[in-house]
Parts: sequence; C-alpha cells; structure tokens
Amino acid sequence: MTTTAPASAARPRERRQRVQAAETGMAVLKALARLGGRASLTALAAEVDEQPAKVHRYLASMIEAGIVAQDSGSSHYRLGPEALYIGLAAMRQADPIRVAEPALIRLREQLGVTCFIAVMGNKGPTIVRFEEPGLPVTVNVRVGSVMSLLWSATGRVFLGLHDDAQVRRLALEELDGADAASRGALDPADPLGPLQREVRAAGCSIVIDTNLKGISAVSAPIYNHAGQVCGALTALGTTGGFDARPDGPIAAAVLAEARAASHELGYASATP
Repeated sequence: MTTTAPASAARPRERRQRVQAAETGMAVLKALARLGGRASLTALAAEVDEQPAKVHRYLASMIEAGIVAQDSGSSHYRLGPEALYIGLAAMRQADPIRVAEPALIRLREQLGVTCFIAVMGNKGPTIVRFEEPGLPVTVNVRVGSVMSLLWSATGRVFLGLHDDAQVRRLALEELDGADAASRGALDPADPLGPLQREVRAAGCSIVIDTNLKGISAVSAPIYNHAGQVCGALTALGTTGGFDARPDGPIAAAVLAEARAASHELGYASATP
C-alpha cells in the first residue's frame, strides 16, 4: 500500500525549497556584482562554489526578469536594466545623515562621548546631527556650526580626503584670516600638505587642544558609493578624560562606525 505524505507536511518542505532557491539566486546576483557586474558562467560558478549547470538555470530565470542580461558576442553575463533601476532606487535613499545617525547613539551610550555628523556646506564642514552624554562637554558647537578646516579634526578629514577645489579655497581663506600664533603652528612652506598627508596616512584625524583648548577629538570619513567623502563622524571630549590615541577604543569605535556607514552607502572598500 502506498502512503502519501500529508499536505501539511509537504508545505513546510516546499517553503524551505523556495527559500533555498531564493538564497542561491541572491548569491549568484551578489557574485555578479562582486565580479564587477560582468562575468563568464565559469567565473560565476567558481565564485559561488556551485556547478555551472545550476548557476545557468538561475541566470536564465534572472534574464527573463530583466535582472541579468547576456552579451551576444562574449556570452558573458552582466547586470540588466532592472538591476540598474534597483540600484538607482537604493542610491536615492543613500543619505549619509540617516545612515550614520544611529552611530551617534551607540557612541554616546557605549563611550559616553559627545559626537556629531558633519557634511560639507558652502562655508565649510557643517554639523547636521549632534548627540551628547548625560554629563555633556562644554563646547560652543551645535547643529549648524561650521568647523575649521585647518584646526578641527572634522575639518581635517575633509581637507585631507575630500578632493575638491572648494575645500582648498576655503582652507586658504581660513589661513589668510588666522592669527600669527595659529599660522605659526603650520609649515610656512606648505601649510596644507602635512595636514593632508597625516590624515591620508591614518585614515582619520585626531586633534588635541588644537581647535578648542582643553578639547580633544577624533573624526573619521564617511564615503559614498563612488568613494567620495560625503560626511565626517566625530567624537570629542575633555582632554585628559578623552582617550585620543590612534589605537585607543574611541578611535577604533569611530572608525568602525564610519566604515559601517560607508558600507551601507555602497562604498565597496569599506568593511562593516
């Protein structure tokens, strides 16, 4: 006598199979993106560690959906027009302020530091979000404050990593208006170069009693999908009670949060 599995038992199995199929399809699509958006069947199969015949079946379905296309000459697969529409929709939602805002809460709660997000405005790096702990540090910066390009950690991130003529022009204007003591702290032959090289080498900026006496700060860049600096994540505190070491916990946390935000914005070189 032949027994038939109850329909109720078959349904969970069918759901698992659909989930597994979706996971495999997504793995193939992600592999195509990692390979630059264009690859051979052999390369894709190797990237996802699956048999070429199996990968081909998934690609055929994605071609029908417009997610993937195939070049007639080389037979290589590439991202299709529907994938482009999805990517454009994601880019329109890629707001560095929205993406990095949760990091401010985490930094404030985990480290007890004052922190903020700044973006480049027409007058310089401008604070757009600000969080402070229960015992705030007394500083004269708030949302809307424009930070120094030369003497603040935030400004130096943009000066060193944001390749833009406007940034250099604003920095030179700030230099022209600085007092003799401030100018004397910079290299008279090349006032901007050493600041830029220091930030580029470290991947972040650290200042101690430079912009505000008694205040230290760590700032890290937030990159967009094109690898351009679109924001800076900064933590600050009272010098002496603020660990400003490059290998200290505050710098590590700020860098990690900035990398995570960059990754969410599509920056391929960022590791969350």
